[in-house]
Amino acid sequence: MAGPHKIIRITTVPISLKVLLRKQLRFMSQYFEVVGVSSPGSILQEVAEQEGVRTEAVNMTRAITPIQDLKAIWSLYRLFRKEKPTIVHTHTPKAGLLGMIAGRLARVPIRIHTVAGLPLMEARGKKRILLEKVEQLTYAAATAIYPNSGNLSTFILANRFCAPSKVKVLGNGSSNGIDTTFFQPSPALHETADRLRESLKIAAGDFVFVFIGRLVRDKGIEELVSAFAEIKKKHQAVRLLLVGPFEPDLDPISPATEKMIREDERITLVGFQQDVRPYYMISHALAFPSYREGFPNVPMQAGCFGLPAIVTDINGCNEIIQDGRNGIIIPAKNVDRLREAMTMMLENVELYLQMKKHARPMIVDRYEQQHLWNLILKEYQEQIQHVS
Repeated sequence: MAGPHKIIRITTVPISLKVLLRKQLRFMSQYFEVVGVSSPGSILQEVAEQEGVRTEAVNMTRAITPIQDLKAIWSLYRLFRKEKPTIVHTHTPKAGLLGMIAGRLARVPIRIHTVAGLPLMEARGKKRILLEKVEQLTYAAATAIYPNSGNLSTFILANRFCAPSKVKVLGNGSSNGIDTTFFQPSPALHETADRLRESLKIAAGDFVFVFIGRLVRDKGIEELVSAFAEIKKKHQAVRLLLVGPFEPDLDPISPATEKMIREDERITLVGFQQDVRPYYMISHALAFPSYREGFPNVPMQAGCFGLPAIVTDINGCNEIIQDGRNGIIIPAKNVDRLREAMTMMLENVELYLQMKKHARPMIVDRYEQQHLWNLILKEYQEQIQHVS
């Protein structure tokens, strides 16, 4: 039964509440009254039904929009004054900025922001300076900062965005852990995967590299498509499976790369998928050459299905993957090294099978979801006790 304290959890867009924090709000509602807040839309109503919590809509944008942002701060301030939460906990950069400022203005006693990636890492010049100021303002308004990886914590402290006393990484990292019972093979999934493989015309002998995520430049899609174009010249039985949407308005890939994706018969584009598990089931390795991440779910999900992963040497990825043990770590923005890693997966069968053997146990042992939820719950309870 929920206790007397209220927690408001905020993300900029509702898909983050629905997917990134899946089931966590329902778990927390056993101990607190939980309210989910995000931008309006049908997905926010789905969150209410999925998590069994009340939701409230506040218009927020992911882009830099000063007028809309001020309106959102005012809306959040009014909501906090009305709801009187003990804790406001934000995720995603814009929700963090707006929620922490509004929370401080409304005198919410505990204001937590989870950092799950920093866009400023790929920014330059004036944009970089602006984004650094935004982070500093967010952290100044917060009472606690939870980076979801050790390397991200190091970056924050090295750049002196806030006092070290505010910063803490819970467990081994991640914002929500991984539901290892949900992300595992089953007889029903095998049947679904068999039908999917047939519908996508993937032959039994094809080696499938899968990418899951937004098809944008900073996910390394340009490099991935270029590397695959070289690999397929030597290897006939290889496929690239892309699961995710194009985003033409935010960091789009080049028209030439998009044309290659749409026209290459050995690249299969399926768009956004509500359930990605069958796509892991028909794949052999994850190719995830992102430029920046916080603590990505995709390599953990892939590992649960026994897929070795090729990832870049960036925050989160280089903690989930141990080079040569459950995957291969390469430099970001390096087509040649990506091609070499993909070739190694294809040609070094002994290494591939060894990494495949370690893939699932290394995720289960370090990132089981229930353990992380209990750590977050403990943090909430200790902070409430501290301010009481």
